[in-house]
Amino acid sequence: MSTTPALMSLTEVARAIAEKRLSSREATASCLERVARLNSKLNAFMAIEADEALQAADSADAALATGGPRGALHGVPLAHKDMYYEAGKVVTCGSKIRRDFVATTTATAVRRLKDAGAVRLGSLQMVEFAFGPTGHNPHYGAVRNPWNTDRITGGSSSGSGSAVAARLTFAALGSDTGGSIRMPAHFCGVTGLKTSVGRVSRAGAMPLSWSLDTVGPLARTAEDCALLTGLMAGADPEDPTASTSQVPDYLAATRQPVRGLKIGLPSAWYVDDLDADVARVLDETVAVLRSEGAEIVKVDLPDQRQLSAACQIVLATEAASLHKRWMIERPQDYSPQVLMRLQNGLAIPAVGYLETMRWRGPALAAWLAAVAGTDAVIAPVAPMAAPTIAESDVGNSMEAEAVIQRITRFTRPVNYLGLPSLAIPAGFTGSGLPVGMQLIGRSFDEATILRIGAAFQRATDFHRRVPGLR
Repeated sequence: MSTTPALMSLTEVARAIAEKRLSSREATASCLERVARLNSKLNAFMAIEADEALQAADSADAALATGGPRGALHGVPLAHKDMYYEAGKVVTCGSKIRRDFVATTTATAVRRLKDAGAVRLGSLQMVEFAFGPTGHNPHYGAVRNPWNTDRITGGSSSGSGSAVAARLTFAALGSDTGGSIRMPAHFCGVTGLKTSVGRVSRAGAMPLSWSLDTVGPLARTAEDCALLTGLMAGADPEDPTASTSQVPDYLAATRQPVRGLKIGLPSAWYVDDLDADVARVLDETVAVLRSEGAEIVKVDLPDQRQLSAACQIVLATEAASLHKRWMIERPQDYSPQVLMRLQNGLAIPAVGYLETMRWRGPALAAWLAAVAGTDAVIAPVAPMAAPTIAESDVGNSMEAEAVIQRITRFTRPVNYLGLPSLAIPAGFTGSGLPVGMQLIGRSFDEATILRIGAAFQRATDFHRRVPGLR
């Protein structure tokens, strides 16, 4: 191969292995070389399983030599957020409490990727119990942004965002409950898909909020996310909340142009109080989509502050109920910020939680009425590029909630409504930090936002730029 294998996209490397232009060992060794060289600067991996990965790669190559590829990911090395159970592996969930927890089952999403031929590189760091948007973790250290190691990655899929951006893995599973796929994608300059609630099975994935949690990928391109989501999505007897509706051909959708599609641009909230660089990138993204043939129309959305607050009530209450026993028995084993946020959930009255749950249907109906006639909505992922680790390390101080609210203000409404959203690299600040935009779709219409994202990526090269970390 003329290029370093680790710098290829997921779909490119999968095709090269299937066509025997590249071996799984070469692809795996290329990733492991970058892990060995860069992970000490990034702290992206929780566990590195180099020997096992190379053995699995050799087995994949031997199988390919004697027959066809086992699946669409035959021999492709991947690593995932350390909250996806894999039988026989330690799964810490980024916590002290589960530091030595060994899974006895394998998450459905992971199993389906393994069945497609993926090779395991190890596991990736995350925020403690996936409860935080910055990437800080007092137990295992902050994960660092490969574009500037003084900056946050975003959370809670911090290791996934950092590792994919630094080309340590071709893709990684994250999870998105309040923005935890889209924020690392935005801050680290990669593509991340928050799926519709119920599109991908959550069996074997650590729960945080059972009515908000979603499983999805972070990768280089919309095409990569389409491939991974198509492999994972669908009904699962282990998860009764997983939809039985047919899984579309997401890859086919990414090959379609956007000409004729109508994309909504919010008139307020998502365009308010933006840093100058984010506002500029939003304008430039809209201009590219318009030049590709999409029609951009203004949409007047319902009060998004209410949706953001409602998401916080649901998330805090459901997380507190899941953690109640440990909060009583092992409060000292939580970090101060996570414990504070879980305890806040205990103070929410049952009536308040139930009213918030009851309002979800009417709130979704109001959103759909506001965006009627459009195919997707475009908005920033966050109002700023990545802040520094130091300035966002607020622990359980009085300003902690305000910092968290500002970072997540554009992602939480989408979670509350259960909608899909694709974060795409859309530009850079003057100082070289990535800026992402999100494409928000209708329920179970991941295909359309992947189509728009792929068209944008054919017209731009932001997703191909590699951090200059040495």
